[in-house]
Amino acid sequence: MNRQSAVDRIETLREQIRYHDHMYYVLDAPELSDAEYDALFRELQGLEALFPDLRTGDSPTQRVGGEPLGSFPSVQHEAPMLSLESDQDEEALRRFTDRVERGLDNPSRLAWVVEPKLDGLSIELVYEHGLLARASTRGDGLRGEGITENARTMRSVPLRLRDDARPVPELLAVRGEVIIRVDAFEDLNERLISEERPPFANPRNAAAGSLRQLDPRITASRPLEAYAYDVLASSGLDVSTQWETLQALRDWGFLVNDYSERAADADEILAYHARIDAGREDLPFEIDGVVIKLDDLEAREELGFTSRHPRWAFAFKFPPRVEQTRIERILASVGRTGVVTPVAIMEPVNIGGVTVTRASLHNREELARKDVRPGDLVRIQRAGDVVPQVLGRVEEPDRERGPAFRMPRTCPSCDTELVERGPFTVCPNSFGCRAQLKGRIQYFGSRGALDIEGLGEETARLLVDEDLVERLPDLLDLTVEQLVELEGFADLSAGNLVAAIEAASKPELHRFLAALGIPEVGGAVSRSLARHFGTLDAILAADEDALTDVEGVGPIMAARIVSFFGEPHNAENIARLRERMQVQAAETAPVGGALEGKTFVFTGGMESMSRGAAKKRAEALGAKVTGSVSKKTDYVVAGADPGSKLNKAVDLGIPVLDEAGFMKLLEEADE
Repeated sequence: MNRQSAVDRIETLREQIRYHDHMYYVLDAPELSDAEYDALFRELQGLEALFPDLRTGDSPTQRVGGEPLGSFPSVQHEAPMLSLESDQDEEALRRFTDRVERGLDNPSRLAWVVEPKLDGLSIELVYEHGLLARASTRGDGLRGEGITENARTMRSVPLRLRDDARPVPELLAVRGEVIIRVDAFEDLNERLISEERPPFANPRNAAAGSLRQLDPRITASRPLEAYAYDVLASSGLDVSTQWETLQALRDWGFLVNDYSERAADADEILAYHARIDAGREDLPFEIDGVVIKLDDLEAREELGFTSRHPRWAFAFKFPPRVEQTRIERILASVGRTGVVTPVAIMEPVNIGGVTVTRASLHNREELARKDVRPGDLVRIQRAGDVVPQVLGRVEEPDRERGPAFRMPRTCPSCDTELVERGPFTVCPNSFGCRAQLKGRIQYFGSRGALDIEGLGEETARLLVDEDLVERLPDLLDLTVEQLVELEGFADLSAGNLVAAIEAASKPELHRFLAALGIPEVGGAVSRSLARHFGTLDAILAADEDALTDVEGVGPIMAARIVSFFGEPHNAENIARLRERMQVQAAETAPVGGALEGKTFVFTGGMESMSRGAAKKRAEALGAKVTGSVSKKTDYVVAGADPGSKLNKAVDLGIPVLDEAGFMKLLEEADE
C-alpha cells in the first residue's frame, strides 16, 4: 500500500471505529460483532505500525498508554470547580429556590434542570480544536491532578469531538463524573477476589482508585464511565440554557445522564426527588441525591458565586442509610472461584426500603480486623446504597461476647481440605465442588463469556440441585424434556434455553477462554491469548515462558494458567466441553515478515520514536514483542536509562541492540 492509500484508509478506519465506539459505549446500541470490530482495530494498528508518522494522538489505537507515571502533575482548571450547597431538608430546598427567585430581576426566567447526583469522582476534560488536550481531577477546585493518560483509556471520553450535529468550540472545558456501574462493580470485585486481591468497599471508591492509578493500563482494565454534565469554559459556545448544554454535550459525543428532567418550581423538584428516591434501587449507578440547577445561563451570571459554591445550584441529598442490627451467626460461603468467604447472617433490618439479612465479611484478615462475632450488635450500611456492608461493632459494655468465628478446615460444600492463599481461604476442587459449579454455570453463560440468555443464578441453582448438571459439559446435553420438569420452566422457556445453549456451542476462542473462569484471566487477557496463539490447542500446550510472551500476562498469571490447565479435573472438563463444542480459531498477529520468529524485549527510552511505536514496527515485520527477558528472547533493545532487563539479557548472553542498531535492523528487514 502506498502512502496516500494508507492516509485515506487510516482516516476511514478511525471514523468507523469512533462511530462504533460511540454506538457501543455511549448509546449502548452496538452494530458490529466483537470479531468485526477487532478486525477494523487490527487493520488500523497494522497500518499505523507501517506508517508511524501517520499516528496521531486522537487515534483510537492511542487510548491505552505505555509505561506507568512517576506521579501525577498538578493542573490548573480552566474555571473553578466549585462544590454545591447541599442539604437533606425540604425546607432548605425551598429556602434555596426562594432565594434564587428574589435574586433575579425577571422571575419569569426561573426554571430548573434536575438530575441524579452521581456518586463518583469529578473531573475536568479540556478540548482544544476538538481534540482532548488534558484531563484532571477536581483537587481543591482550582488545581487538580493531571490524569490525561488515564482519561484517554475510557471509551466514553471522546478523543475527538463529533462535529456533524453542531460546531465544536476552539476551547471547551467540560465537567463530568467518573463512575462504575453497579453490575460492573460487582463483577470487578468478583474478579479481584478471584485474583486474591482485596475488593473495593463501594463503587465510588472503586472508581476513584481506578482513575488515580499511575499505570494507565490498570485504569484501562477497569469498567469506568464518564458522564458529562456541565461546561466550565468555552470559546464560541452558542447555547442559552442548561438543557441546551446537555444536548450539545450529547451532540459532541459525550455520555449524558438520560434521567435529567426540567422542573418549573420547588413542588416539581420535590416530586422528582421522591420519584428518584423511590426508584434508586433500579438505577444502574450509585446516587446520593439530586442536583438542581437554574436553567437560564444568563440568569446564572446574574446570580454569580460565593467563595465556595454557585448561587444557582443545590444538591438535595438523600438521608444516610446506616442502621444497627445483631449478627445471629457467621457462615462460610463458597464462591464460583473457590474462595470461601465469611458471611454475617443478621437479624433482618430495613435500610432505605430494602430488608438486609446478610453481608460479606470478605476474608480472614478483614474479619479479624473488624473483630465481629456471632451475637454482636453492629452498624451496617448498604455501601453506595447497593452492597450490604458491616461497618463495625457497637460497644455493649455489660454484655458478654461470644467466641470468635474460625474458618473451617474443609469445604462446606464438598468436604475438600481448604488451602490458604494470602488472606483468602480457597477450595481447590474447581469443577467437582457443587457450590463452585453453580457459580461457574452462571459465569459460563454471562454476557462477558458465552452470553447464553436465560442461564442466570436461579437457573444455575436449579440445574445443580436437581442433578441435571454435575459437570460443566453437562450443560450441552440438556433437553427440553428435562427442563420442563423444573420449577418455573414451560415448553417455550425450556426451548429457548436449549436453543441459546446450542447457539453458543460454536464460540470465538476468546469467549470460550473467558467462560472457563481461569483465575486472573478476564476478557482482555482472553483476547490477548487468542490473538497470540490462535488456537485452543496452542494455548493448552503453552508453558509459562510462552505465556509470558503474551501482552498482559506476567509470571504469576502464567503460573496460574498452567496450573489451571494442568489440574486433572479441569483438563477432563475442558476435553468434554470440546467434544460438544466447536471453538473457533482466532486471527493471530501478522506473520510472514522479515522478523518472523524473532522475539524482542524493549527497555529504556528512545529518541527517534516512542517505545510503543518501535514495538509496533517490529510486530508489523512479524516479530513477537514481550515484556520479560527469557532464554527464548532473541534481541533486547536498550534505549536511554535501561532497567533490569538489560542486566538479565547480559547474564543470559542475549544480543543487545542500541537504538541505532535496532533502526539498522529495521532498514535491513524492510529491504
